[in-house]
Amino acid sequence: MMNFSRAGKLQSMALGLMFASASLTYAQNTTENRTTTNQTTTNQTTTNQTTSRSGANAQTVSSGQKMKLKGIVTKRSPDNFTVRDESGVETVVSLNDQTSVKTKGGFLRSGKNYGQTVILRGLNLEIEGRGDSSGGLSAEKVRFNDSDLRVARSLEVRVDPVENRVGTAENRIGEVEQNAQRLSGQLDELAAVSNAAKGGAVAAQAAADAAIAGVNTTNERISAIDDYAPQQSITVNFKVGSAKLLPEATTKLDEIAQQALSAKGYVLEVGGFASADGGTELNRRLSERRADAVIRYLVENHKIPLRRIITPFGYGEAQALADNTTREGREQNRRVEVKVLVSRGLIQAAPTMTPASTSSATP
Repeated sequence: MMNFSRAGKLQSMALGLMFASASLTYAQNTTENRTTTNQTTTNQTTTNQTTSRSGANAQTVSSGQKMKLKGIVTKRSPDNFTVRDESGVETVVSLNDQTSVKTKGGFLRSGKNYGQTVILRGLNLEIEGRGDSSGGLSAEKVRFNDSDLRVARSLEVRVDPVENRVGTAENRIGEVEQNAQRLSGQLDELAAVSNAAKGGAVAAQAAADAAIAGVNTTNERISAIDDYAPQQSITVNFKVGSAKLLPEATTKLDEIAQQALSAKGYVLEVGGFASADGGTELNRRLSERRADAVIRYLVENHKIPLRRIITPFGYGEAQALADNTTREGREQNRRVEVKVLVSRGLIQAAPTMTPASTSSATP
């Protein structure tokens, strides 16, 4: 009777494992069907246009071909962005250190210069450039209106682009497929050694927990790509009414430039400030000159690319660090702050999968 009871338990546990394996196979097939549904099956090709995942036409520009382009920015990365014109055709535009980024009009119709980081998703702009070796457009000039920039900034803060959501969903489906394959293989091995049912079930549960943890970590990393965290920061001070860098200021700037160049995917945030000496408007312009002096030093002496520098801003008397009624306080307020920002998605550790060890139980 004891042997019969023991065999019955093992048989029940083996049937349970086979049921779990069948359930996982069904889940995997369901995931594959969802992925297959999202794939396109067209084999048609054209000379200059193909169909992208979003349904828009992707344009290929011949190397050296001069082109003017008008449209809206739909995607943005540190070194390039995608523009969709009125006909729905998308073009990948790359940036370089010589790319001129300005607004239209302004004083003497010269426009205002901006850093390349001001090119945001949703910005309506005009581009002049030439085709590069990768089939995209290498931008020489980028122009836009002030009103369009304000709209793009509002969209950047409040709206998540549809294509980013689609890309995130595809990445998550891929992670689920890989984890499902790992779990399926583990359950197949456990079914083949039914005499080790108890140890195999524990190993399968551990692998499932690790898979879920890996998916959650990956989702958090993807969500943090557009979230920047300060890594280093310095403050350099100036004399009264001056925007000239002092020797101790250049030493600090040399150190933070080396730290920035060793980081991956960094940007620099530069803000200028002034004490309460003088008029409000005068102090605002003085703080802008101080910020410009810091940027010029970093670009000229350390070759920091302009696309890595966020548009500088002069705060004037605002955001004082110390009391402006004292001499020491005013000295602290005559400053420029430089911060090295790095995407949280790049500094987070990638998820790791630790295979669960299978243990055999003696029947």
